[in-house]
Order: sequence, then structure tokens, then C-alpha cells
Amino acid sequence: MSESPSAEDELDEIRRQKREELASQIEDGEEPSEPDSGAAPSEPIHINGSAELQETVSTYDVVLVDFYADWCGPCKMLEPTVESLAADTDAAVAKVDIDQNQPLAGQYQVRGVPTLLLFSDGEPVEQVVGVRDESTLRSLIEQYL
Repeated sequence: MSESPSAEDELDEIRRQKREELASQIEDGEEPSEPDSGAAPSEPIHINGSAELQETVSTYDVVLVDFYADWCGPCKMLEPTVESLAADTDAAVAKVDIDQNQPLAGQYQVRGVPTLLLFSDGEPVEQVVGVRDESTLRSLIEQYL
């Protein structure tokens, strides 16, 4: 059995951190910050299920979705590139674990990993299978921004 924390544990930790952040803002007399709809987050969004993916692609103009698997070597090679794109572009970047979201991967005909799907205005517009360098992916994203 794997010793890494489960997705449930990770979500609980993120929620705990957010609660502490909000409590700190309230104590300091600040208004709690609202997420800016339309402004892409600087970190990848972890998607769990079709509803979350639909909400994400409808919230942001351009979304790059990384379908990956934890056991996939090329996926691990691509991860720093995906994180850099999330931090440095105006596109939202989402990650979908195909092992936990098999129906979703099937819905988008993901046959191998890594598969990157680019959404613009809520519609899939590009699909890239395999590892690509950052400049190639950045250029692809910029075509739709």
C-alpha cells in the first residue's frame, strides 16, 4: 500500500490552511479575499469528476487540462512544465488523475498519458498527447488568449 497521503487527506489539509488564512484575515480586520472569477489561479486545479471540469472550463476563458497518472514517468517529467504554465500564463491549468476519473478520461477519449486538452470558451480546441516542451505549450495557449 502506498505511504503517500490520500487525495482526501490532501483536500482536508488544503481546507485547514484556507480556514486558517481566512481566520487570520478576519483577525487583522481585512475583508476575506474572494477568488477573482476569470483570473486564472497560479497553481494547477485538481479536478475530480465531470462536474468540476465543467465548472472550471466555464469559469475561465482558456483552460489547459493535464490528464495524468501517478505511475506515469512522462507525466512526472511534464509536471514542472504544467506548474510553470499555471504560474506564468493567463490560462487556468487543471489536472485530472485518470485512475480516479476513468469515466472523465473516457469522455474525452484519453487513450494515453500524458494527454493535454486545451479548452477555449468552454469547448475543447486542441489535444496534445505526450510530453512537449514549455515553449510549445505556451505558444499553443497564447493562440487562444
